[in-house]
Amino acid sequence: MEALRAMCGALIPSLPVDDDQPGAANKARERFYSASAADGAIPDEVAELANRCVWEAVLLMRVILWILSTKVGTLALCGRLCISSRFPFMCKFADMPTERREEVLKRWKNTRWLFPLRVTFVIVKILSHFSFYMMVNEGSDNPSWKSIGYSVPDVDRPREALTEAAPSPSPRPLDSGVVETRSLNDATFLRGLMDKGLATKTDVSGAHHTVRCDVVIVGSGCGGGVAAAVLAAAGHKVVVVEKGDYFTAEDYTSVEGPSMERLYEKGGIFCTSNASTIMFAGTTVGGGSAINWSASIRTPEWVTQEWAHEHGLPMFGRPEYANAMNAVCARLAVTGGCREEGFQNKVLRDGCEALGLRADAVPRNSSEGHFCGSCHLGCPTGEKRGTDTTWLVDAVAHGAVVLTGCKAERFILERNTGKNVNGRSKKCVGLVATCMGDGITKKLRIEARVSISACGALMTPPLLRSSGLKNRHIGRNLHLHPVSMAWGYFPETRHDPQLITGKCYEGGIITTMHRVTTRTIVQTPALGPGCMASLIPWESGREMKDRMLRYARTAHAFALVRDTGAGTVNGEGRVCYTPARGDVDELRNGLRRALRILVAAGAAEVGTHRSDGLRLRCDGLRDEDLEAFLKEVTVADGPMFPGPDKWGLLCSAHQMGSCRMGASRREGAVDGGGQSWEAEGLYVCDGSLLPTAVGVNPMITIQSTAYCVAKGIAESLAAHGKKP
Repeated sequence: MEALRAMCGALIPSLPVDDDQPGAANKARERFYSASAADGAIPDEVAELANRCVWEAVLLMRVILWILSTKVGTLALCGRLCISSRFPFMCKFADMPTERREEVLKRWKNTRWLFPLRVTFVIVKILSHFSFYMMVNEGSDNPSWKSIGYSVPDVDRPREALTEAAPSPSPRPLDSGVVETRSLNDATFLRGLMDKGLATKTDVSGAHHTVRCDVVIVGSGCGGGVAAAVLAAAGHKVVVVEKGDYFTAEDYTSVEGPSMERLYEKGGIFCTSNASTIMFAGTTVGGGSAINWSASIRTPEWVTQEWAHEHGLPMFGRPEYANAMNAVCARLAVTGGCREEGFQNKVLRDGCEALGLRADAVPRNSSEGHFCGSCHLGCPTGEKRGTDTTWLVDAVAHGAVVLTGCKAERFILERNTGKNVNGRSKKCVGLVATCMGDGITKKLRIEARVSISACGALMTPPLLRSSGLKNRHIGRNLHLHPVSMAWGYFPETRHDPQLITGKCYEGGIITTMHRVTTRTIVQTPALGPGCMASLIPWESGREMKDRMLRYARTAHAFALVRDTGAGTVNGEGRVCYTPARGDVDELRNGLRRALRILVAAGAAEVGTHRSDGLRLRCDGLRDEDLEAFLKEVTVADGPMFPGPDKWGLLCSAHQMGSCRMGASRREGAVDGGGQSWEAEGLYVCDGSLLPTAVGVNPMITIQSTAYCVAKGIAESLAAHGKKP
């Protein structure tokens, strides 16, 4: 911890400020520059967050920190920079002057072959900046925010604050069907289930609480929410198991750190095993639909034709799938335009228009006047329509029950002795789950005629494997829509009548899109101060603080590619992924296009997130200078790849294909109706079903696929009679 604290202090050091600004602004800036990540609880937070990284990287980090806690070890890793004039003429890393520690970290960042040092640098750099700009005090404030031009958005809440005349809050949309297990004990839990109309009993051995229903669904996101609504409307008793908690618009604070902690898988610290790609996945009621960026784009026709003809999945070529998209867009009340765009989308649109490029409006599951830039932290206005405010509300209205704080362990498989075995040697008869609160001491056994895994492309494969399924496609064919980002700085001090107004965190997150090729698009991201600071390259402590002072007027645009290469999910939290060479080429071309757009929009400076801080000043820029700069732009490998001194990080908010549909068990983990090739009555109903990457934001595709799968399940149940 001593070495870790010293490293945090070198990455974000206390610095003097040379600033002639008067008054309060100067005082705030002085406090910002003088603050250090070695102070307070930040190193402890870094240590806690590091445990969420892949164990190999954490082990490397622990070994390096242990070595740095000794004088001999510091000499081995830092060389002459640890030499002291006092006996024994060398010192531990923590006793080195800040400037020397900073110089050591610069060397580690660029080392070619000692990648354990580079990995340690990357972990501590990301987590220290993540914590420094995200941690808040009791007043939900961070001392750095005022200086960097950030404030938590002040939004119009969906309901007025409570008054004496209205002493109790209105019922939440899911209150009639939700059972929040974290706050219950065994007795109140069983009573709550019975109040919701579920048949329950306690195992005589004391091992389980047993619940009976028609359908059990693991996950409440785009797949699980739709399936719950369709099957409940068909008259079946549905139980939805969700490990996250239930929040409504009134609960969303728009404060980045606490919101990511409770809404995202691993609190947003979720990366591939080679530390090349950071993944964002929802873990709350509503899943990804509760924290996504509202883009509601239909499945491109060439994609559905490819799936129907090349993958042997006729469902996608039939009118039923088009009808499903119509039903989904109607339920989400998707709108096609936007009355006012935020800063980043204005930049994207203006840059495209200046270059004569097409900029398309992005449909959203919100009103055309929705100007919320916080939807990735849960929409505080309640206007964004995720499954938690649409499909799950429909499901609960038809008697469905949602269990929150409840983690699925395994599906219950038995030998299949039925007449219609169809090559399926097993039959699924339910689910075993664990309530994550301390009050419920027994596991939950949910017996059901149909069981559905809808916990996403990262979590469904481990659940199926732990249940005993063996199909080779479970956990394979993972697509991530890898993203590489470019940035442009637009200073407000420039006297330009065409200056684009606003701040980077204001307005709808995605309202404009530019298509580069059939496989690559350019859009804009949501980046709070913590996320931006953790992703942008570090060159020195002062340079990093200087850059963060420009946070509010730094616009980001990213290239997203429909990846053909695929990764694997090897267990819970274990994802292996390296983009194919062709995907990297597509990303590089998309990144170059994004940079051209930022330059054309009037940026004073542009750059990428590559580790060397590649950037270009645009004042007086000549065409030949821009072309020379763009030739240098690359999409570098991750930090754990030995060799290159330039590395980069990719991001992913879309995970697909890890239990894909296939025309046969040799081609997919499930059949064209979503049912496991190995176990009768066990279905998959989430993004892992998709045969390939979609190439656009996949929410509408996942919900439409789930709608078709759920309709098929309902028809099958009706054909065999509702009751067992």
